[in-house]
Amino acid sequence: MKIIIVGAGEVGSHLAKLLSKENQDVILVDSNESKLSNLDSYNLMTFVGSPTSFKTLKSVNIDQADLFIAVTPYETQNISACSMAHWLGAKYTVARIDNYEYLKPQGKAFFKSIGVDELIYPELLAAEEIKTALKWTWVRNWFEMYDGEIIVIGVKVRDNARLTGMHLKDLASLSSYFHISAIKRNQETIIPRGDDYIKSNDILYFATTKNYVDNIRELCGKKSVDVKRVLIMGGSRIAIQLAKISEGQYKFKIIESNREKSIYLAERLPEANIVNGDGRDIDLLNVEGIHDYDAFIALTDSSEANILGCLTAKEMGVAKTIAEVETIQFINEAENLNIGTIVNKKLLSSSKIFQILLDSDTSNSKCLALADAEVAELVVKPKSKITKGMVKDLNLSRDMTIAGLIRDGKGMLVNGNTTILPGDHVVIFCLDGAIHKVEKLFS
Repeated sequence: MKIIIVGAGEVGSHLAKLLSKENQDVILVDSNESKLSNLDSYNLMTFVGSPTSFKTLKSVNIDQADLFIAVTPYETQNISACSMAHWLGAKYTVARIDNYEYLKPQGKAFFKSIGVDELIYPELLAAEEIKTALKWTWVRNWFEMYDGEIIVIGVKVRDNARLTGMHLKDLASLSSYFHISAIKRNQETIIPRGDDYIKSNDILYFATTKNYVDNIRELCGKKSVDVKRVLIMGGSRIAIQLAKISEGQYKFKIIESNREKSIYLAERLPEANIVNGDGRDIDLLNVEGIHDYDAFIALTDSSEANILGCLTAKEMGVAKTIAEVETIQFINEAENLNIGTIVNKKLLSSSKIFQILLDSDTSNSKCLALADAEVAELVVKPKSKITKGMVKDLNLSRDMTIAGLIRDGKGMLVNGNTTILPGDHVVIFCLDGAIHKVEKLFS
């Protein structure tokens, strides 16, 4: 597949790196040559030029592009670039936007009419992720397939978990209602086998059905928190979207250091309590009653400040903490700390892109991109390679596993004797760089 990305900022560069590992034909375009020079070591091509120049688009053979992704910092430029790319022959276009209104049905229809097939609003994706984390406070990741028929849950286990110290092969009596699809240990994600065992501080990724979520919580020694009051450090666009989509579910207090921005937030979010101050100031946190809050969310522009803010909130007794960590290399370190859920807009945007990559009919696929792995749901087409025998006979590579499937609207787990059928919704867990192998199984 030929993929052209315009915009070598954080999202564009990250996407280009990920897709280059998937054996895709990737070209990254930006008008700033210095941004592109940092990517010389990756398996991709770069081109210096304007994303909204017909000359630039023709130079990269836009008419041969299967997927065109515009993720510059400028919404109007992304929309214009996609429209031009479509007119010049690109098969499918994706634009990053900053305006929630565009995602409404009327907006989507309009942009489709001018050649923009898909709209991605990273801040809204992050807000939705945080809203899920506030509901399921004991998990690190929560991913629902097919209206919750199969659920993938990431949980960090401690010494108090019943599973800690056990080999996977010894879980046969329990694993009828879950499948441990992956283990994140230190800075490595592994697809486990029977001889692998569970250590304290592992993040386990369970596939299960909705009836057994509480059983997994108990096995992991976790308690759920009923969140009502939420303290946010940083009045970002994510904070605004979170307050808007939560529809009065929580009482929000937002601490913002910039005075003008604080005034703007007070106008935009009349239901929230806005405080102008430094959310890292422990004296201020005490004055604002941090001990009375059920959750603390750090959404400043600094990953380091967000991590430290959550560590401080934990020390001050807040049960649930969530940090926006946009520096990719910090994610593994942050996961080893006691800071709860980590949100990254780049990974959330990647999920959307991988969804499109796996199936051009995006209603037939979902994808969750983690720091070094992906979880994908795909619909099995007739004569796919994955239908050619029982799972144990498919010779799946060690970097992927089938976590579960949905058949006739019902979720079920998968074992070696399961045969995948056309029409099944299959949940695949694969390590970074293996999505192209998944594509082959479903082709």
